[in-house]
Amino acid sequence: MKRLWQFVSPYQRWLWISLGLLVLTSALGLVQPMLIRFAIDDYLMKGEMAGFGWILGGVAIAVLGELAGRALQAYTLDLAGQNALLDLRLEVFSHLQRLSARFYDRNPIGKLIGRVTTDIESLGEMFASGVVTILGDLLNLIAILSILFWLDWQLTLVALCSVPVLLVTTMWTRVRVRRAYEKMISKRSQLNAYLHEQASGMSLVQGFRRERRTKRKFDEINESLCESQLESVNWESILSALTEMLSSVTMALILWYGGGQALEALSLRASGLPSTTGGVAAGMTLGTLVAFLQYMERFFGPLTELSMKYTVMQNAMTASDRVFRLLDNDDKMPESPTPFQGPKTAGHIRFNNVVFGYDEANPVLKGVTFEVRPGEKVAFVGATGAGKTTILKLLTRLYEVSSGSIEIDGINVKDYGLKDLRSRVGIVQQDVFLFAGNIIDNIHLGHPEIDDAAARAAADELHLDVVVSRFPGGYHEPVRERGKGLSSGERQLISFARVLALKPAVLALDEATSSVDSRMEDLLQQAVGRVMKDRTSLIIAHRLSTIRDVDRILVMHKGELVEQGSHSDLLAKKGFYWKLYRLQYSPAN
Repeated sequence: MKRLWQFVSPYQRWLWISLGLLVLTSALGLVQPMLIRFAIDDYLMKGEMAGFGWILGGVAIAVLGELAGRALQAYTLDLAGQNALLDLRLEVFSHLQRLSARFYDRNPIGKLIGRVTTDIESLGEMFASGVVTILGDLLNLIAILSILFWLDWQLTLVALCSVPVLLVTTMWTRVRVRRAYEKMISKRSQLNAYLHEQASGMSLVQGFRRERRTKRKFDEINESLCESQLESVNWESILSALTEMLSSVTMALILWYGGGQALEALSLRASGLPSTTGGVAAGMTLGTLVAFLQYMERFFGPLTELSMKYTVMQNAMTASDRVFRLLDNDDKMPESPTPFQGPKTAGHIRFNNVVFGYDEANPVLKGVTFEVRPGEKVAFVGATGAGKTTILKLLTRLYEVSSGSIEIDGINVKDYGLKDLRSRVGIVQQDVFLFAGNIIDNIHLGHPEIDDAAARAAADELHLDVVVSRFPGGYHEPVRERGKGLSSGERQLISFARVLALKPAVLALDEATSSVDSRMEDLLQQAVGRVMKDRTSLIIAHRLSTIRDVDRILVMHKGELVEQGSHSDLLAKKGFYWKLYRLQYSPAN
């Protein structure tokens, strides 16, 4: 709650307004039974109707004022709560953007989506149910108890006999409610993660006829979630039922004890005898009994609401614990407090004895050292798992090296600001990710230095205008999720345009032309040549035919740099590169 307050405090004026309205409405609610008491004892019992209309008018005004006040109080409270959650949701999303790639390797995407959506929605339910009214309920209880003792202290003690039972029951139940909610939220997170994974891979599920097995697994998770939800509902129902039962028992006690005294007092008055002194009957009237019953009903109302709100609070606290644990996760790529601020220059790259492993016990790169001169075009080849793509990830600091160093233009990549570093290196990946929006937005990606005109100019330079001419919207043609509706070659051409518009000093191509149709082959080859012009270029390729004209080829094997040289020199050595070449171009293949 203390941490949540930092998001609520900018909107606290609405909370104070809500609290003020709550006090006002509570006062209007408390005055109603007293007015009814006067109406019964001073008018109806005496048969005097003069002035009775004023009492009825006062009750009507109090009722309408209470209804209007509660509506306005709920609105102002929700206004503060929803604005606070708006800021919290934005903070969580911004935090997710700052976390490292290693964090996403370890955490399912569906689980993280649940933090931003379901868990924060649980906090919204807390505000919607009226968290501030908990304080109002407590104040209301104190005020009601004071009035009850003033009306009749002996009857109040009788009526409060059931309260200790209620408190013990609530204490006993709340621990089980919290455990049930923690279990339910955990199961819900599993369901979100599994659903996200299966929906993302649905084409694979259908292609390999895994529908039945996937459905069985989903059914198991879904049933487990259902059971945990029923468990939480079970404890909620027990708490609610016990509260209602104790309320009914208390009302029965009041009617038995107070009703008997009221009847005795009425009998004494009817016979003309004086009222009993020192006993309950001395001040007990029919109006007092009715008012007492109404106050006790209002006393148990907040108690019942507190028990129900406690359940909502348990859910909210469990959710907030998970949200703040995510915000406390500091798995970010550290940045220098005084980052290098120099201009983009030639793109001179140096790897110095670099060691790295996704799992520290199993290094992927083992003491890799090489240098790429400005404007040089260097290709990396090797078997799958040799560490080629890892080199590009380390260059842009998606991951941190275990030992050794990486330099660009003589500056350690750790000394660059992350945004500056990644603006110096443009990466074109094999699996191009496109965001929902339109084509031109997917080229400049919101970079403030790249407007629509610059993005369009870069795209036209790569002949992307030929591709988009088939779309009714041209460059503003809507792009569906992950670029569905565009071929792999068209998506890759868009990614080339991204890089050309950004104008980085270093270009990294990760199998960027490995999966294209024949129609796009020429356009992509022209795009590669245009984007690589006057830039330091690192190329990862499995098809050796695409890298014959590079300046140098670096051969990776099991995380080590085993050979380097030109295409012809490496073939002449008859080493690892020669074996790779023969595997691809032997007559058997």
